[in-house]
Amino acid sequence: MLQKTACFLVIGNEILSGRTQDANTRVLAQALNAQGIRLMEVRVIPDIEDRIVRTVRECSAAFDLVFTSGGIGPTHDDITAECVATAMGAPLVRHEESFRLLEAALGADRFNAARQRMAYLPEGSTPILNTVSVAPGFSIGNVHVMAGVPSIFASMVAWLVPQLEKGAPLVSASWHAAGLKEGDFAADLATLQKTFPTVDLGSYPYHLPDGASGVALVAKGYDGDLVGKAALALHDLIMAHGREPLAGEAAHKQPA
Repeated sequence: MLQKTACFLVIGNEILSGRTQDANTRVLAQALNAQGIRLMEVRVIPDIEDRIVRTVRECSAAFDLVFTSGGIGPTHDDITAECVATAMGAPLVRHEESFRLLEAALGADRFNAARQRMAYLPEGSTPILNTVSVAPGFSIGNVHVMAGVPSIFASMVAWLVPQLEKGAPLVSASWHAAGLKEGDFAADLATLQKTFPTVDLGSYPYHLPDGASGVALVAKGYDGDLVGKAALALHDLIMAHGREPLAGEAAHKQPA
């Protein structure tokens, strides 16, 4: 089964300045993995109109799906909706249902011009439900625009991603061994990667609070049978280097 590909655009000066740490990439990646959609790229871009427009157009053409976070609030630097509308060749118009929901949630006295901006979506787009603060995200073409606030972003992802076309989910299997060193098996791992070109083989050193250290070897992919065979080869690789392979990753072990 051919996997759909995706790109994630994290939009916001606050991310690039270091003021705010991105918390949304992992949420989206895990949801897409479960849906069988492969996140191929993540880009962080500033709140600059031409950069947003150009990047959305480029990524919309290069990937099956594009997701964005940030820039759809009521303030002057929340320009993502306008930019995506421009990129997709659609005018920005008042979405009447979203307008009514926001007005009802906020009250007419608080629903000022700044907040009303959040009800303006590209013409022809479909709102993405926001169960936290009502203000919607939206989908237009293959672009899905969501809020940057982590709790709102997570709620939008939970609503949106299960509705997307499903592929084979990402599966993984891992082994770890205390005392194992990456330099000892690097050449053998490279050979295995050539043997299993469609499986992602990874090597991850760990250091536990009790002082134990070693390496976890992980096989990930969208073909469960191939992942299983690759994982068995990783098991044998560890054995060949005189260590005892233990299932899973050391960091996930619970204390006795």
